[in-house]
Amino acid sequence: MHRERHSIERIGWLRAAVLGANDGIVSTASLLLGVAAASASHSTLMIAGVAGWVAGAMSMATGEYVSVSSQADTEKAALAEEQAELLEDYPGEFRELTSIYVHRGLDPALARQVAEKLMAHDALEAHARDELGISSATRARPLQAALASALSFSLGALLPLLVAMWVPVAWTRPALVASALISLGVLGGIAAKTGGAPILPGVARILVWSALAMAVSSGVGLLFGVTAG
Repeated sequence: MHRERHSIERIGWLRAAVLGANDGIVSTASLLLGVAAASASHSTLMIAGVAGWVAGAMSMATGEYVSVSSQADTEKAALAEEQAELLEDYPGEFRELTSIYVHRGLDPALARQVAEKLMAHDALEAHARDELGISSATRARPLQAALASALSFSLGALLPLLVAMWVPVAWTRPALVASALISLGVLGGIAAKTGGAPILPGVARILVWSALAMAVSSGVGLLFGVTAG
């Protein structure tokens, strides 16, 4: 059988992966910029970067797992409620599904026939998809989201860490900004392409907000550096 694959099927892992990689680059680069702007030593810079990397990856994984688990719990509760309604009032649920199809443009006779066939095949799946908006493509997967977030954050954070490690101290700040913006632009383009969205708006959005985050962090570092001096 031929099965089409659509961009929406990637929304679960794509959201977590893009969010993680973006946060890994932006937060780590911003942290390093702030510390570098405060005239910290190279060893202090690297310690701060590694600590931010580990803490950020764990935070992303935990946050995604808790958030998506809450979504999964809500979905399970809604499906359990729908299953109970099917057991208590099957004819009423049949009429409800028929009404949904009528409102979507089918004539009443055809809507009843479609509802009858789908409910005979899998009543709960039919109501989950067409009444609750829950499908296999958008179903919450907490562990997948947590692992994708932690891994993508780590990969994103690795770039500014390597820049800070190998670039001469005098060039650390401009190198961090340039490498972060270039990698974020590429990431935004890949994410938009993978998700089937326009590339230019995705790239522009990620660059503007990321540049703002790094500018604020650098400004804070300069402020504290001047104060300490």
